[in-house]
Amino acid sequence: MAPTGPPPGWDASATLTALRELVTTGARVNHVVARRAGISDTELVTLEHLSREQIGPAEVARRLEVSTAAATGIVDRLVSRGHVRRQPHAADRRRTELVLTESGRRAVVSHLLPMFVALDRLDRDFSDEERAVVERYLRGATQAFEQVLTTGAPDTDGRPRA
Repeated sequence: MAPTGPPPGWDASATLTALRELVTTGARVNHVVARRAGISDTELVTLEHLSREQIGPAEVARRLEVSTAAATGIVDRLVSRGHVRRQPHAADRRRTELVLTESGRRAVVSHLLPMFVALDRLDRDFSDEERAVVERYLRGATQAFEQVLTTGAPDTDGRPRA
């Protein structure tokens, strides 16, 4: 049986506790925003990706780690709600790009704007030096999270498989 609880030597510092609370709250925010917008969690994540860049349905499938058929269903639902439109890829007419519409942008931003404003205020309260430390911590935390994404499931002794 895999070991439970923190690993030996683990120190549940205030920083690690705060990070865990942030991650837990962040997951809840996505779920609540999706529900309020009348879309699924995966549809919300798709809209978030499209708010940063235009991608196609195959890339949606890769990023969500779902089949292309499932991604097509997600895109179809977003198109039917008017949140996304399909258009031919500018360089390769055989491909399709997905474009976030104003309706899709509002579905996400309207619910998240109060959070963005509060985070902006918080960020402005830090000096450049403090922001550099926070950024270093957050980037390191992101790398630690990515280890879960790139490492196999643990063996029965609790150690990650290569």
